[in-house]
Amino acid sequence: MRAHVTGYGYPWDVDAGFVDRAAAAGVDEVAIAVSYHSARAATPHSAERSSVVAAHSALYRPVGTGWGRLRPAAPDWVAGQDSAGDAVGALQRAGVPAAAWVVLTHNSLLGARFPDVAVRNCFDERYPWALCPAREEVREYAARLTAASLDGLEVRSVVLEACGQLGAIHQHHHEKTDAVWSPAAARLLSVCCCAACARGWAARGADPDETRALLRAEVRRLIGTGDLAATEDELAPELRRILLETRQDGVDRLRSEVLAAASGAERIVLHGSTDPWTTGALPGLTPRAAGEVDAVVLPCWQSSGLGEVAEASTSFPENTGVGAYVTAVGPQLGDVADYVGRLKSAGATELHLYHLGLAGPARLPALRAASDAAHRP
Repeated sequence: MRAHVTGYGYPWDVDAGFVDRAAAAGVDEVAIAVSYHSARAATPHSAERSSVVAAHSALYRPVGTGWGRLRPAAPDWVAGQDSAGDAVGALQRAGVPAAAWVVLTHNSLLGARFPDVAVRNCFDERYPWALCPAREEVREYAARLTAASLDGLEVRSVVLEACGQLGAIHQHHHEKTDAVWSPAAARLLSVCCCAACARGWAARGADPDETRALLRAEVRRLIGTGDLAATEDELAPELRRILLETRQDGVDRLRSEVLAAASGAERIVLHGSTDPWTTGALPGLTPRAAGEVDAVVLPCWQSSGLGEVAEASTSFPENTGVGAYVTAVGPQLGDVADYVGRLKSAGATELHLYHLGLAGPARLPALRAASDAAHRP
């Protein structure tokens, strides 16, 4: 079966040579970042600069009015008020199908300005990069952001990133926590303990103060063992259920409002993970999620993605596409074409290829090899 290939790019990547590079890479569609988080992005195809510093989260469309307290910022590192719209227009004029890539709850600027809407852990530490979906104001902001991202934009697909909760791992400036927490400790440090989430626990029969204390104690115990490979905690199963149900309730509400704002889109693609506890850009899927979208893109930058794809291929509804998110930027996966072939054998029906701007000239053959492997019957 021929898998559909989506290549990713930033508005500033779409220069005079971009369309030719996309064609050379063999992609079927190009997803342009319309709303995106802060980043320093290399520009290996540019003769004028080495990188773009996106100093804060931004909307690369006209921001407009009517936002309320949570309002996206405009970027001052790109020309014009509609750089994403300009990029999509350039692709359309060249006959290249475009997608709108929208990042929702990953916003360090708003999380820092308005700490009450940011995720908080069991030590009452704020994660300013993470807006909590349990907050009604966050859900309303995400829906407005989606509508503003798509306003007047002709795209074939809408790709939703961070349509859920971010947590402890993804990501602060110059991260200094790598290889410090085990998977189990990081999972508990990613449980949001803000007032809205605490109300959700209480509604399900768990005392908020006691719950926070239990989480703190278990995190300390896990760290104290020195086992950096630990994947299991010792929380009571009932408490674990309450914590996950509370998170999933907020995520389902968030997604419902975002999907309503994108109701005119031809195709909706959701970034997610089959592990319901995952937080980050590809957050854990709720039981409803896969059935509400046209395709789900799973994290496949490492070989563990094969397991995610295999699980999804047997658990997703028949009409929901299974996307594999693969990077060709570096050599992490070795033979990327072989890996894409194995992902297809595991059940992937789409390849989402990262990244048409970041992958320099030396990586273009890998991009093409990945696309050819995806297209091969």
